[in-house]
Amino acid sequence: MLRTPTGGAGNGTAASAGRLVSIGTVLTMLRDEFPDVTISKIRFLEAEGLVEPRRTPSGYRKFSTDDVARLSRILRLQRDHYMPLKVIRGQLDALDRGEQVRIPSPTAHGDSIDPASPAAVYGEVGRERPGAARVGRAELISAAEVDEAQLGEWESYGLIAEAPGGGFDAETVTVARLIADLGRFGLEPRHLRAMKAAADREAGLVEQLVAPLRRHRNPQTRAHAEATMRELAGLSVRLHEALVQTALGVRLH
Repeated sequence: MLRTPTGGAGNGTAASAGRLVSIGTVLTMLRDEFPDVTISKIRFLEAEGLVEPRRTPSGYRKFSTDDVARLSRILRLQRDHYMPLKVIRGQLDALDRGEQVRIPSPTAHGDSIDPASPAAVYGEVGRERPGAARVGRAELISAAEVDEAQLGEWESYGLIAEAPGGGFDAETVTVARLIADLGRFGLEPRHLRAMKAAADREAGLVEQLVAPLRRHRNPQTRAHAEATMRELAGLSVRLHEALVQTALGVRLH
């Protein structure tokens, strides 16, 4: 059995009781910490050999507590440290051999870390660090697990763009990963232009709504504008997800 420390999302009631659970239950357990995880993502990680659930005689996947904890670790390393899967696989292999694996915090005293690495740029919990809120092309390519040609194609379709002054911000890294994930299902950059156009229109609408607040002289009002903009963006994303799910439900029935 693969040796992975338990904890986090792996502490769900069903798995903690020692019972094997379905992939749907695993998804529910993980989504508290990883709201963007999908069944397709879990299946992809299995296909890459990073997790090995048991199979029933009829072929259904069954996950143990260790499997769920392993998935949590993989997703956390991707989210918080922008690690490509080949690096994560090396860490998991080391754990399987019983070796101690430690990820140094870029803010810990005495730790040595490449200042150009994604972990150094974004910090231990995946948030932007003051004065170093961007990654370069090499880091973006590594985080999305693509090559320069693919990144260039995304840029040519307007899906990815460098920030003013160069580099890519955290949101762009997330976009790159999602584009790469969709690409594994056969969706090409030309298919995603409509999504980008819709996102630009939604962003314009949000900016229009908060513009009067952002122009206000009162600093508290301007701060309220930023909070309002983030809330509106979150509601917009949730609405988009609900609309897609509704449309798919109608078409599949």
